Amino acid sequence: MVELSDEKVLYAFDKTLEPALTVPSGETVRIRAKDCFGNQVQRPEDELDQIDWDHINPATGPIFVEGAKAGGALKVTIDAIEFDGQSASCTGKDEGVCGDRFEAWSTHLCAIDGDEVVWDERLRIPLRPMIGVIGVAPVAGAVNCGTPGSHGGNMDNTAITTGATLYFPVAVDGALFGCGDMHAAMGDGEISVSGAEAAGYATVTLTALPELSVPDPLIENETHFGVIASAETLDAAADRAVHEMVDLICDRTGEKPDEMVMLLSLVADVQVCQMVDPEKTVRFMVPKYVLDALGFAL
Repeated sequence: MVELSDEKVLYAFDKTLEPALTVPSGETVRIRAKDCFGNQVQRPEDELDQIDWDHINPATGPIFVEGAKAGGALKVTIDAIEFDGQSASCTGKDEGVCGDRFEAWSTHLCAIDGDEVVWDERLRIPLRPMIGVIGVAPVAGAVNCGTPGSHGGNMDNTAITTGATLYFPVAVDGALFGCGDMHAAMGDGEISVSGAEAAGYATVTLTALPELSVPDPLIENETHFGVIASAETLDAAADRAVHEMVDLICDRTGEKPDEMVMLLSLVADVQVCQMVDPEKTVRFMVPKYVLDALGFAL
């Protein structure tokens, strides 16, 4: 295993960036990540109006993975997520779902105590570790780390946690992987525009799959397999994720689309990841027992 410090960060996924680290396919990397505020909110008196907004949502990287080829895929297994001892949350004017109700920024700091986030003296919240920003270089241009897309990015997906495996479409040799914006807890939707934002470490295993072609990120855990899609609206993201899953299963099993759509209507779930970023993100999750019965394999 190798380590990468948070001295090397990117604020936009971009295939022209110079790698911060080069690793062979199959390498495990322990990555130090700043929180989404760039570690600028540490005390109650740290006002969001006063931070450097050019240095928010940093992702550590990029990492060049040997063997990753344009047109193929990068497999990313989340081995572990570790946090520092504090998280910060925020909401504000025109931010999140309820931004119309506020005239200024608000922040809330929480201690992280073992497997709990301490909201206040009355309430402790179970730790729900996840990685908010994770992805690879996009096909064209630079995509800031606050925006999700087919490359991954700021998907804010609670299913991206320890034990999950993701498959990203690779647009440039080496993939140029990065991650950050980790959360100690977050509900689906991320309605305030933040989770329990925390710095810490993400340990991931990076494997090149040059023969696998995928249009959007895929996610797999012990019980489910899914497509993650981002679009201008939740409806459009859900529509895209469902269509891609139907195509993926039918292509690999020979099942008829009408039969597959009826089956997925019985067993699969459309789940909101986040509804507050420039593009909204949805995951469409299918139980593995269904896929196993159909003989599905990537």
